[in-house]
Amino acid sequence: MSMLTAGGGGNGSGRRRRRARKAPMSEINVTPMVDVMLVLLIVFMVAAPLLTVGVPVDLPETQAQNLSTPAEPIMLTVNNLGLVFIGDDEVTLEEAVAQVNALTAENEDQRIYVRGDTSADYGSVMEVMGALSAAGHSKIGLVTSQEQAQ
Repeated sequence: MSMLTAGGGGNGSGRRRRRARKAPMSEINVTPMVDVMLVLLIVFMVAAPLLTVGVPVDLPETQAQNLSTPAEPIMLTVNNLGLVFIGDDEVTLEEAVAQVNALTAENEDQRIYVRGDTSADYGSVMEVMGALSAAGHSKIGLVTSQEQAQ
């Protein structure tokens, strides 16, 4: 009896010890999923402003303060009859675009302001802004007068 217990041959704990099988992992590795979600979040945050279509428009009367501009902007005016002016000179829409192109030839980032009379046709103001935008000008704004405090 002492031989069986001393050698350890009866209970299988000697050389023939079995390795324990690895149990399947019950945890899900979420690190790759978090990485993908963060990349998608960044992509959508960058792409979302590019998906908006339109021209930034200021309302006719605002309480906003005047913007300080380093360079003298180009002013186009649309009166109540739909006529287009650059400064005090009346021009056609094609001439206006050609003159603006000539004035901004040196500086592509030159700001262009469109002044529209309150009784002017909305379509005529948008036609001027659309023609300028189609000519490649991206910094177009509308000029408003400040709202009077009552």
